Amino acid sequence: MRAEGDSWDIGSGVGATALRVATARALETVKPDPLVRDEYAARFVLASGDAKMIGQLEDPGGEQEWVLGSGMVALRTKFYDDYFRSAATDGIRQAVILAAGLDARAYRLPWPTGTTVFELDQPEVLRFKRQVLADSGADPGADRREVAVDLRDDWLAALLDAGFDPSIPTAWTAEGLLPYLPGAAQDELFRQIVRLSAPGARLAFDALGNHRDLDQVAEVQAEHTQNSPMAEINVRELFYADERAEPEDWFTAHGWLATPVTVPALAARYHRTLPPIPEQLQAIFNGSRYSTVINPRTVK
Repeated sequence: MRAEGDSWDIGSGVGATALRVATARALETVKPDPLVRDEYAARFVLASGDAKMIGQLEDPGGEQEWVLGSGMVALRTKFYDDYFRSAATDGIRQAVILAAGLDARAYRLPWPTGTTVFELDQPEVLRFKRQVLADSGADPGADRREVAVDLRDDWLAALLDAGFDPSIPTAWTAEGLLPYLPGAAQDELFRQIVRLSAPGARLAFDALGNHRDLDQVAEVQAEHTQNSPMAEINVRELFYADERAEPEDWFTAHGWLATPVTVPALAARYHRTLPPIPEQLQAIFNGSRYSTVINPRTVK
């Protein structure tokens, strides 16, 4: 179970989910018509030595497409890729990836000259990532800066120490992060983002629908994920189910503009067919969304 101050590497706890998401991105990459391509994802999986995840790569036809299959991860990945591209088009040259995990966007997206990308995560996760990319001879397309910190701690000071400039607009992301934070930590994260955000700043995040009944989610997951990279991820041990404000409501109350999109709408946007959704997950699924919130003042 989660505990105050718990930590992880790429093979344990929350870190293990990053490896499984990387596996899903690798599986999507080798499809005949992939929604996204992440040539680095398979390198992380192979370097991890995780036999089950490596087996997924060796037998991609065995994956059962379900709610957290590679196609669903591809939708999420595409949403955030497009978000960063849009921010760059709007002139934003500073990005902060919260809980970066094995996200390789600093390497695979076409960042405009002069862009700085800050990646925040646990020290061991960033160390593993750095080593694999270095061994691959990969070079980032932006000024990539690691910030080794727990987001439940004073990450603000660590980010500022790494050279973050609060006077210019920022594109923030909290991809796959919010359920892993206690409600109080989520609200504090939002407060710090608002505090550090210049006019034109924005944040993209994904939020689950009502996921309070984690036992039900876990039961459905065990039944439907045998061949998915997400098998054996126990949401009861990793998610926090305490009461909290809906993220869009929180930012709207602080003067930001929210634009949510449901998962079915996102699939329609990208011309993808969703897999069958188990009846027990319909309420959670239908309430889940991908959202962008923006400080409505003009970018300067």
